[in-house]
Amino acid sequence: MIPAAFDYQVAESADHAIALLGEHGDESKLLAGGHSLVPMMKFRLATPTMVIDVGRLDDLRYIRAENGHVAIGALTRHHELENSDVLADACPMLKHVASLVGDPSVRHRGTLGGTLAHSDPASDLPAAVLALGGTLVAQGPSGTREIAANEFFTGYFESVLAPDEMLTEIRVPSGTGGWNYQKFNRRAQDWAIVGVGVADGGKGVSLVNMGSVPLRATAVEEALAGGASAADAAALAAEGTEPPTDLNADADYRGHLARTLVLRALTEAGVS
Repeated sequence: MIPAAFDYQVAESADHAIALLGEHGDESKLLAGGHSLVPMMKFRLATPTMVIDVGRLDDLRYIRAENGHVAIGALTRHHELENSDVLADACPMLKHVASLVGDPSVRHRGTLGGTLAHSDPASDLPAAVLALGGTLVAQGPSGTREIAANEFFTGYFESVLAPDEMLTEIRVPSGTGGWNYQKFNRRAQDWAIVGVGVADGGKGVSLVNMGSVPLRATAVEEALAGGASAADAAALAAEGTEPPTDLNADADYRGHLARTLVLRALTEAGVS
């Protein structure tokens, strides 16, 4: 399909992008890698009148170790995460999950900030950042604010970002103990039918495609914190979730997958 007509402008800086967002409001969209926005525009699920290209802002493309965490520029591409020596040492889970996203063409264009801002509950990296207890930094006309990952996602393709804000940085803790990521799909490049992220020896557990937003498996986390075994905690994986029914799986099957994959992930992360 063909997108609706729109204007296009290249942002020269983050401040310029934010000024353009403020000028055009809800009628504008940021274009980073384009793998989420462009398909939505083709199907007319998104019909911006102004597309603001931020993909050339190299100052928002970095990975660096700081005091107790890794700071990642919002325009850092998936293949840069996948091949980062900094992440290999400080946060190998994020490096691994980035390698599972789509195919090489997607990983060479898609950005971490774009993926998080898109807020797709079937996406891998939002779940990884959730499990890791990450923090997202947004910049707007009034300055910057830090948002906990578990407060960022509000609905299907929706987040707490204001219309005149953009993500500039993502921060994840360093050295977060035993971790694992499990993804069940039909083909390697497909979205997960269900996915599970485990970080910090089970203190962080997240679910992919088990609701309208990326989810923390709070029932599992609380059971583990209370001394439950991995098997008993995993049995609670679907509690509080609203998994969708589609051509790939119904809600009951997704619940079964969640329990199975959580147990597998906890075991691989060293939780007994």
